[in-house]
Amino acid sequence: MPSIARPLLVAVYTKLDTDPGLTGLGAAVLDEVPEPRPTPYVLLGEVDEIPAEAHDRDGVTATLTLHVWSRYRGYAEAARIADALDAALHRRPLAVTGWQKVSVAAAARTYMRDPDPQLRHCVARYRVWAEQQPPAEDD
Repeated sequence: MPSIARPLLVAVYTKLDTDPGLTGLGAAVLDEVPEPRPTPYVLLGEVDEIPAEAHDRDGVTATLTLHVWSRYRGYAEAARIADALDAALHRRPLAVTGWQKVSVAAAARTYMRDPDPQLRHCVARYRVWAEQQPPAEDD
């Protein structure tokens, strides 16, 4: 079974990069952080996958991790950005190439201080369930 990681990250980036809730907060969406980079921003993170097969189809249960970085004193900015992530992703349609019946749900958030005392970090996790699209039948 192919991995959902790459098409999932592409779909999430595509959706979030133009999301008005995030752009209105000035939060860029990045796959890699060029240094130096002003905050705030959302960094695409890790994808953990577990096969979820049925008798007649292949599927996956995945955990998607997004990282919110902010220099705001306190966690208010990171929390607003994480709320915008939830508004864009939680129980919202997501078109993932090669996959169908994709469902996304907010799973957890962790707020923490970085070793750099001016940085705040929010780790937002999402559960993703999807079925692999069957191959096209030849006519």
